[in-house]
This record gives sequence, C-alpha cells and structure tokens, in this order.
Amino acid sequence: MELYVLEHRLQVGSIPRDAIAPFTHGLVKLILLRDKTKCKFLSLTRTADEYSIIIDQEGLKELEPLSDQLSLVNSVWYAQNVSAGALGSGTSKASGITKIAKALILPLAEAQVPVFVMSTYQTDFILVQEKDLDTSIECLRSHFKIFREVEGETIEVPNSGTKGETTPTRGETNSREISHPLVAPPTRFSVTSLDPDTLPKVATILLDILFYADPAPDGSEADFFSFSIIDGDISLVMDTETLTRFPSNALFTSATGECWKMIKIGAVPLGFDECGIVAQVSEPLAEADISMYYISTYRYDHTLVPEEEMEGVVKVLLSRKARINGASPEGKEEAEESKDKTQSSSCTEGMDCSEAAAPTVEREETMEQDPATREPAKTYY
Repeated sequence: MELYVLEHRLQVGSIPRDAIAPFTHGLVKLILLRDKTKCKFLSLTRTADEYSIIIDQEGLKELEPLSDQLSLVNSVWYAQNVSAGALGSGTSKASGITKIAKALILPLAEAQVPVFVMSTYQTDFILVQEKDLDTSIECLRSHFKIFREVEGETIEVPNSGTKGETTPTRGETNSREISHPLVAPPTRFSVTSLDPDTLPKVATILLDILFYADPAPDGSEADFFSFSIIDGDISLVMDTETLTRFPSNALFTSATGECWKMIKIGAVPLGFDECGIVAQVSEPLAEADISMYYISTYRYDHTLVPEEEMEGVVKVLLSRKARINGASPEGKEEAEESKDKTQSSSCTEGMDCSEAAAPTVEREETMEQDPATREPAKTYY
C-alpha cells in the first residue's frame, strides 16, 4: 500500500461556541471564497461547547487578527493519507478507518506516536505532530511505500536505515485497554459530500447551520456538525434532521446510503500527547470488520458506526474492556445477571438507570436525556 505525507503544515485549535462571531468573516472567506486564499486544508467541527478547527498555516493567516482568542495546540501537525486505490475502492460499502486500523493506527500506537484523526466522505487523514513525523515514517515502512509532498512534487521517502526514537507518554501500554468513558447519543448521522460548484447554492443554509444554530441547552452530544474542504474535496457530517434542510439533490451519500450512530470518547478533555486512544476503539472494531469513521476534535474524539451494527459495537467494545481488565466471560455474565436482577424492579427503558459501582462489575451505564430525540444517551464506563 502507498502512504502519502501531505505537505500542509497544520494547526489544531479551538474557538468557544459563544466566541465564534468575530471569526465568521475569515471563516466565510475560507469556506466560500477559496480562490481568494491559499488555504488548502480546513476542517471545522461544531460541538456543544466549541468549534474545533484543523487549518493549514496559509488559512490561519485569515484568522491572525483574532489569534489571541484562538486556542492552538503548540505543535505543527502533518497529515498522512493512504492511497484510496490501495483500500480496495471497488466495494460500495463505506469502511472509514477500518481498513487501515491494523496497518497504520496500531503500529503508531505501539511506537508511542499520538495521532489526531479526521475521517471525511472521501478518505481518512491521520495527523501526527512534527516532532513525531520521522518516527511515524520509520514504524510504517513495513506496511507502506511512503511518499512525501514537497513543493507540489510527490517524492518517495528513501529508507534511512534508522528508527526514530520514541518517548512513552501517560502510561501507554501495548494492551490498549479502553480507558475512557464512551457516550452514545441516540441521534442518527449522515456522512455526505458536496460538489464545490454547488456550494454557492447552499451557502446560506450551510452558514446558518454552522454559525447560527442554537446550542443545545444541556450540552447534548447530538449537537455535532462537521465541515471540511481539503484540496477541493468537501465533506460534511450532520444529524439526519439537519440533513433535511438541504435540497434533496444537493448532497452526495454513499451508494448504500447508511445512517450512522456516534460514540464520543472521553468524559473530560483528552490529552494531545496521549497515545493509543484511536487504537483502543479501532482495533476491536477492525477485528470484528465493523466500518467506522473517526473524527478527533480539540476536546474529545468521536467515532461513527453503522446504525444497524450499534448493538454489536457496544458488545465488542465492552467485551474487549472486560477481557483486558482480567474479567472472564463467565464472570462478566454473572456480574451482568446480578446487576440485571437488582435493577429489574425499578429500571425500564428511557428512565434514569445510573448504577452504583461494584468491584465485580466492569461496566457502568448511565443515561441522560437527549433533547433532540427525547431518547436516552448512554454512557459506558
């Protein structure tokens, strides 16, 4: 397979949801007036409390007058991208990072390289910090033929004969246990694309959704909209209710037209130097051959899985955590049976089912009401 290291020097940042107004002029120019800027890589994801942005340094110049209000990671990032042809594009089934998890995500986790992932309708970008770039290239040589973009030219990276040094961070181990809570809102999402020539026709709708949508009153996980335009390709991720605001023939979807369910990783903001977060989720799902998109934001990570496989996804992730934590399948079943008995008289679907922690139970599930659907959002610990 072929791996390409793009030449874009990227910054990852965050804008508070209630502080977006001064940035809209520059962002509108980057989104709608591409011929007026040199920006080639822009991803803007709106969540309940922030706008998470990935932007190249040319695009960042449009926001420089407000740089003191923009929280930026103190590092330059490089995007790596696997050739679409190498992933077997003959299938109509969307797979996201499933096909590259074992060859790319897992080796980087084992080499202690933190990653930031941006899945789009067209492809997946794995971002690594500049200080880790040489290490990432060396550890991926056995899986890929590697190329770098240099001043518009694509050059094969020669074998240096040495391996980059790695520095363990925050207790990463090869076990890749699922160490963060997983939050699963009931909302259905779509992964779509848009012809750049159609963008002016839907500009009013797009900008209204991006910048003027009212935030959910309780910080709902369903409050999520992602827009990216990377080297001319546009990708959007939105809930199915928002999708209805666009003309029916304006957006592209996959041949099978899947709907997706989201799992948010983390209850507190994740660390940029924390390794293996993506691997914790992608490894078991790849082993189960479950498709997934993955979107990292400044605070949290989010994975999207096919709606019809959501129940299986939860089982896979929870069983992986039980196995790594040392609980046998028999012990897990006994604990779950005991837990079910204690809840049966007082807990029904849609009610608050918060559980008290117990030494023999490795799973805790709480439910919080999602205002968009009035269905419970589930949190797995």
